[in-house]
Parts: sequence; C-alpha cells; structure tokens
Amino acid sequence: MEPAAPGAIVTLKDVAAASGVSISTASRALDERTTSRSAAAAHVRKIAEELGYRRNSFASSLRRGETRTLGVLVPRLSDTVMALMFEELERAASSRGYFAMVATSGDDPGDERRAAETLLDRNVDGLILATARLDDELPRLLRERRVAHALVLRTDGVSPSALGDDELGGYLAVRHLLDLGHRDIAVVTGPDFTSTAKARLAGACKAVEEAGSKLPEPWTIAGGYGIEHGFDAGEKLLGSKKRPTAIFAANDNIALGIMAAAHRHDLRIGPDLSLVGYNDTPLSARLPTPLTSVRVPLDHIARTAIDLITDPGSEPRVRKSTPTLIPRESTGPPNP
Repeated sequence: MEPAAPGAIVTLKDVAAASGVSISTASRALDERTTSRSAAAAHVRKIAEELGYRRNSFASSLRRGETRTLGVLVPRLSDTVMALMFEELERAASSRGYFAMVATSGDDPGDERRAAETLLDRNVDGLILATARLDDELPRLLRERRVAHALVLRTDGVSPSALGDDELGGYLAVRHLLDLGHRDIAVVTGPDFTSTAKARLAGACKAVEEAGSKLPEPWTIAGGYGIEHGFDAGEKLLGSKKRPTAIFAANDNIALGIMAAAHRHDLRIGPDLSLVGYNDTPLSARLPTPLTSVRVPLDHIARTAIDLITDPGSEPRVRKSTPTLIPRESTGPPNP
C-alpha cells in the first residue's frame, strides 16, 4: 500500500476505509491504552503504519477528559538530586503513557502555590510535588480540591507520598561511623521545615543513643541543603578548639561544603575527618576522596509516585523505599 503523499494528513477515516472496518473499530485497534492482539487489530495497525497515520493522542485524551500530562514541582533544578528525581519521574511517566512537565518554586511557599496553579491551569492530570514543607498548606488544599497528587522525597505524613526511609538512612550513616570507632560525631542537616531533615536527624540520634551517648547540641546544625551551608557549618565545627572526628552530612551538597572547609583547615578527609553524605549523587564516587554516602533508589521512588497518581485509592498512602549505605574512602577509624 502506498503511503500518503508528503504533507497529506492521513485520517482515522482513511485507515478504516483501507482496512475494511468501521471507524470505531479502527479507533479501538489504534488506542495506545489497549493491548488487543487480535488479527483484526494487528491488520489495522499495519495499514495505519503503511499509510503513515499518526494518532493525535492529545485530542483523544481531551475527549476522555484527560491530557496524559503530569505536573512536577521541585524547589530548583540546580540541585542535582532534584534534577535526577525529575529525570526518573519523566522516565516513569513516559513508560505509562504520560508526559511530565516541570516547574520550580525556590522553596518559597508563595511561588510554590503559584507554580501549582499554573500547572493546573494547563489541565495536568495530576501534580507531583518535591517541595512539601511540614508547614505547607498546598497538599491540604490539593486534598480538599480532590486534585490527584503525590509527594516525592518529602512528605507531610498525610498526602500520598513516595520517599526514601530517611530515618533509616540517617541511622545507617551514623551507625557506620560508630562501628568505625568514632564517638565525637556531628550532624549537619537541612531545613527544619523538611521531613527529610527531621527524619535523618532522628535516625542519627537513634544510632548514637543505642551506643549509650547523645549528639552534643553545638554539633547538630540545621540549615539549607546547599554547598554554602555545608561550608559554613564546616567552618563552625572545624574551627572550634574541640572538633568532631566525624560528620554526617544530610546530603552530598552539604558534604562538599564540609570538604572545602576541611581543606581550609588542613584536614584530610578520611584520615583526619570522616565524612558521610546522603543521596549518593554521581559525583560522590568521582571526588578526589570518594565520598561515603547513603544511596536512595530514585527510580523506585519515581515509579511509586506515578502509581500513587494513577491509582490514588491504593494503600499505603506513604511508601518508603529502603536506602543503602555505600562506604568509600571518606570514612575510616578516628585518627589517634
């Protein structure tokens, strides 16, 4: 069968006529949501391919009251973890026939609300938020409006959420340091308004308490998740008369900042100061001193988030993926 002339638009009616079936039968055979393997459906798809027919999925979705599009809201794409998370969400969405579009909020509640409304104005079928704050009103508003949504990486404890088990991750990080013989341990964590910071600190405290000790208050520093926060915290901890022999940084960016501060104080990462990061970003293994880090399965979290959108009534509502500690050269026994 000859394909259509260049520039000509092949319609569903053309495919139906060439296949010898009704338009409704042709439509069902070409519907990407179906998995029909009948000879008749295969024949229609073969004819459509030969003619060069291209199904207008957007128009078909609009007729069904959906756009097959998901909005993803992240604090910033300059954050490696958020960029990687979006890539995994995009991949997971695509595998289920959805398109993902992203917007950023800068971790500002007002900007977050405006970005969410902008995405909803574009008739997305659901929202995925990597921006949730413990004091955030947006997830509650989405629940009240019955907007399909899921939270990723962070949770408010109520809305459908897909995240790593951050308490376990914090526990694994500090347990590793304790097992190496460290007792003078500091923790540099993220903003108090994030569930990630709270849970990772809780896991760290649990590990220390099991060892019959507790984290000194001056050695527990909360702030941002950026490199600059890690550097400032590192300056504070390493510039004091009594300094920790090990630090757990609640993400790899913080760990990078601490590395820079250690260099300023002529301390070697590993021999003089053990350091554990979190998220195991691709750079971690390629640093001059490869960073011990807690790996979070972003691919599994992404697939779970999409499942929570496409099947909003499923349980449990908050699903945690298991993290794994990846030991590298940045940690070792305390220097006597």
